[in-house]
Parts: sequence; C-alpha cells; structure tokens
Amino acid sequence: MTKTMNRSEDRILWTGEGSKTRPKGIKLGLIVLFSALALFFIGGSLFYVWSRIKVIQVGYEISDALKKEKSFTESNKKLRLEIATLKSYARIEKLAVEELRMVKPHPEQVIVIR
Repeated sequence: MTKTMNRSEDRILWTGEGSKTRPKGIKLGLIVLFSALALFFIGGSLFYVWSRIKVIQVGYEISDALKKEKSFTESNKKLRLEIATLKSYARIEKLAVEELRMVKPHPEQVIVIR
C-alpha cells in the first residue's frame, strides 16, 4: 500500500494496491449465473410464444376441417336425394314407356318365380 498526500488537504489517500477486492471467480460465477437465468427466461418466453402460435394455427385448421365436413355433408345429402329421384319407379316407368316404347305386360304374360 502506498500513501499519498493530498496537497490541498491533510488527508492520506490509500491507493488500490492493498484494498479489499472481490476475487475474480465470484464475479465470473455471478456472470455465468445471470447469463444462465437470462437464457432460461428467454428460452421459456420463446417456448410460450411458439406454443400459443401453434394453438392458434391448430384452431384455424380445425375450423377449416369443420367447414369442409359441413360442405361434404351437404353434398352427400344432395347426392342421396338425386339417387332416390333417379331410382323412383314412376320415373323409370315413364322413361320405359316414352323413350323405349315399352308397354305393360298383360296378366297372362307375367310368370311369377318363387
């Protein structure tokens, strides 16, 4: 330690040669601890934001799938109605008589098979 005299005052100032300082290991440990905590906080925040974005994205996909399901259900109903209309006996009989020129058989022409 060295002593120096301040010219304007009668005080003795101590220079840093012998002053109490923290060991560099403690400072390094605090820096590492702070860095680890900061990385953990940043990583957790990024994971939270990513998971929220995924939830929203999956919600949109579910909404689109439900719209498609509704559309397919409506198309299915229309197609079933069209099938029922095309299979109706009245329509088939009308086509047979008008377009194919068929006639109804006489009762003696009908043979019942059991």
